[in-house]
Amino acid sequence: MELQHVNVKLPLADPGGFDLEPLIPIFHSWIQDKIFEERLLDIADYRHVHNGPGVVLIGHEGDYAVDNTDGHLGVRYNRKAALEGSNRDRLKQAARAALKACQRLELEARLGGRLRFNGQDVEVFINDRLLAPNREETREAARPDFQAFSQELFRGADYSSVYGSDPRRLFSVSLRASRAFSLADLLTNLQS
Repeated sequence: MELQHVNVKLPLADPGGFDLEPLIPIFHSWIQDKIFEERLLDIADYRHVHNGPGVVLIGHEGDYAVDNTDGHLGVRYNRKAALEGSNRDRLKQAARAALKACQRLELEARLGGRLRFNGQDVEVFINDRLLAPNREETREAARPDFQAFSQELFRGADYSSVYGSDPRRLFSVSLRASRAFSLADLLTNLQS
């Protein structure tokens, strides 16, 4: 099974009352300063949508968002363009993109340190129902890739994985490490 259109979401450590408004000028500066290798194009403001996509930085190859889907606020990277390589390569690329965005947001002076990530939970979605329908056959086919990715991401620490089961939803897995990691540690773990 070839996994494309990988999404990775990292939840906030304390999402209570975080105002998404300051993200709009921050994301505009990311476009202007060309901070990522990917081409960034525009901002979409969905703050008015209850438990929705929040504020989205639209890119050509992928999107970055501070997303509140299902009432879980976090940073989500959505790879849109197909990517060469193995499934593990694609999982690692999406995770690195999400982690780098999280690092930038944690260090962003305009947010005053209000945005922190728990370093323990990672959600992965495959945003392609044709390639990866949310059913048992998909879970069994993808399990080895997710296990190898999780072992690398969490550097051998114990972790749990819970696969989504609703066939109307995207294929997904929620990973939870037995301990918290810093964003820098998670990035280092994915360098190999």
